[in-house]
Amino acid sequence: MARITASAYMSHVPLIGVAVDKGLTGDEYFKPLFDGFEPGREWAAANVPDVVVLVFNDHANAFGLDIVPTFALGMSETFEPADEGWGARPVPTVEGHPALAAHIAHSVIREDFDLTLVNNIPVDHGCTVPLSVMYGQPEAWPCKVIPLFVNVVQYPIPSGKRCLELGKAIRRAVDGFDEDLNVHIWGTGGMSHQLQGQRAGLINQPWDKEFFERMINDPEDLATMEHVEYVREGGSEGIELVMWLVARGAMSDLAGGHPPSEEHRHYHVPASNTAVGQLILEDPN
Repeated sequence: MARITASAYMSHVPLIGVAVDKGLTGDEYFKPLFDGFEPGREWAAANVPDVVVLVFNDHANAFGLDIVPTFALGMSETFEPADEGWGARPVPTVEGHPALAAHIAHSVIREDFDLTLVNNIPVDHGCTVPLSVMYGQPEAWPCKVIPLFVNVVQYPIPSGKRCLELGKAIRRAVDGFDEDLNVHIWGTGGMSHQLQGQRAGLINQPWDKEFFERMINDPEDLATMEHVEYVREGGSEGIELVMWLVARGAMSDLAGGHPPSEEHRHYHVPASNTAVGQLILEDPN
């Protein structure tokens, strides 16, 4: 049977992708950031899954304000990198897993989550930057990817509790898939940052570090955090962190199992004008 064995959480700052694409990762500005990613890359190389369910938000490249799905699942065989205004990133095509995606859709919709099912859709830096963080610049990504889009751009957006419960439902779905697959789930976005307005450039390191602790040790309580706190403490784009809760909800301790082990944690300020975080949790065997 398929199983979720690990979750990863990381920022998807577009400048990270620029540094990778232009060979700048060893430059003075970027080296501390990418040095901190290295233990996560080593773990990723030793623990390559068959499939990653990759949770991210589109940045008006696949969806415009005319259609804003709360949750949308990618069902295709392939997903091309989006042209975000300066050409598509020079990264491999994202290979999907339609059979598992269809099974997840069937299962979670029967549990009353109203997913939008999407085909022939591009994926932007929200998807490709985390892949670059973990796998560098390969000729092909080493695993299949099922994109899961979450709306954190246009209010109303889903609550932390709704995201956590979706993660739990995804775990149940994967557990019921009749194929031997090793599945990881990644939550992306954040950490604290604000890109506009009077508080542009806001970074809240104490709040970010507390978020790590709550994510690991008390996700059920963290899921009760109101949107206004994300925005007040983490900036207007800090709301992206609700997507980490989808991944955390899929870990075995929230299904009655043992707590996950922390394999890696990295926090860096700043990359562009953003606090960058990375966390890897692994389920016990």
